[in-house]
Amino acid sequence: MHLGALGYLAAFAAGFVAGGINVVVGSGSLLTFPTLLGLGLPSLTANVTNTIGLVPGSVAGAVGYRAELRAMRGPLRSLLGWALAGGLAGAVLLLQLPSSVFDKAVPVLVLLAVGLMAAQPRLAAYLARRGRAPEHAGFPLRVGVFAVSVYGGYFGAAQGVLLLGLLGLLLPVTLQQANGLKNVLAAAVNAISGVAFAITAHVDWYVALDLAVASSLGGVVGSRYGRRLPSTVLRRVVVAVGTVVGVVLLVQHRG
Repeated sequence: MHLGALGYLAAFAAGFVAGGINVVVGSGSLLTFPTLLGLGLPSLTANVTNTIGLVPGSVAGAVGYRAELRAMRGPLRSLLGWALAGGLAGAVLLLQLPSSVFDKAVPVLVLLAVGLMAAQPRLAAYLARRGRAPEHAGFPLRVGVFAVSVYGGYFGAAQGVLLLGLLGLLLPVTLQQANGLKNVLAAAVNAISGVAFAITAHVDWYVALDLAVASSLGGVVGSRYGRRLPSTVLRRVVVAVGTVVGVVLLVQHRG
C-alpha cells in the first residue's frame, strides 16, 4: 500500500517518538499502531508491520544501555530464552486468535505493573529483608517474563511497563539496570515475533522500513537522555505514562 509522502512522514514521526518512548518507558506502540490504522493499513497488517518496524529501535536502545547491562549478564542469560519462547507463542496466537482474547486483561495488567513500579522501593526492601537471592532470576520472574512476552508477541503496547514492574520488583538491581535489561528482552520478543510475521503474514515493507529508520534514531536519542534520568524521576515517568496507557486502554476496551 502506497501512503504518499505525508503518510510516510507521519509514520516516520510516530516511529521516532515511539523509539524514544520504548527505550525510556515502553508503550511506543500505542502511538505507532493507531497511526498506521489511521493511514489505512488493515489491523493485522498494521500490527505485524509495527512490530517489525520497531525492532531496530529496541536494538538501538539496548546498545545504548550496554554499560548498565554489564552487570546484568546472569539475569539476561536466565531470562532471554523465556522471552524468546513467549514472543514466538504470542506471534502464533496473533495469527490464530481474535484480538478480543486479551482486550480485557491488558488494562488490568498495565495498571498492576504501574502499582508495582510505584511501590517497588518498599517492596524490594521488604523482599531483601526476607532473604531474596541477589544474583538470580527466580522461577516466578521467569514465568512472569514469559507471560509478558506472550503478550508482547501478540500486540506489545506497554510491554516495557510490565517488564519494568517485574524486573524492578524481583531483581535487586537499579531501575536503570532494569531498564537496560527490559530493552534487551523487548528487542528479543519483537525480533522473534517479527521473524514469524515476516514468514507467515502480510507485511507492508515500505512502512516497516520507514518505522525501522525512525525508531532507530528515536532509540539512540532515548537511550542517550533516558540513562541520565535519576531513578526517582524515571520511576515517576514510568508510573505517569503507564497510568495514562492503562486508563486509555480500559476506556477503549469498554467502549
